[in-house]
Amino acid sequence: MDVTTQLAKYEKFVEERLQPDLAGLLSERDVLYEKLSEYSKLRLNIEQLDKHGLQSLKTQVDLGANFYIQAKVPNVEYIYVNVGYGFHLQLSHSEALAYIDKKELQLQKRTTQLTDEANRIKAQIKTVYMAVAELLQMSGGTAVTAKSSR
Repeated sequence: MDVTTQLAKYEKFVEERLQPDLAGLLSERDVLYEKLSEYSKLRLNIEQLDKHGLQSLKTQVDLGANFYIQAKVPNVEYIYVNVGYGFHLQLSHSEALAYIDKKELQLQKRTTQLTDEANRIKAQIKTVYMAVAELLQMSGGTAVTAKSSR
């Protein structure tokens, strides 16, 4: 197998396998970070309700496309928390805070796993590029990569 063929093989592996895998992991991690942010906002709202001892609440609700309406919540003793798959649980403030604690830990653990996986893929990409550089050095730098010949 000549150097040009080997280089093309390495480039194809990086472009068609490693980079898409990395992009997918980073995208999934970003979604989890957004969920963590939402839970953090919910925690803050619950803490504010408890701090100020509110019994009712006036708020604005986003109906989509940045279209808001005013809403009045007559009793804020319980809140509904989306637990996934279209299910919502009616929870007291203390129950909701306990649920948020557990959910945040779960999400943080998963984001750490995704970050570790992304770092492994980045290391693999770096290793492949180092192998390409070594191949180029062994061939005296005369090999033309598939990208540069296009």
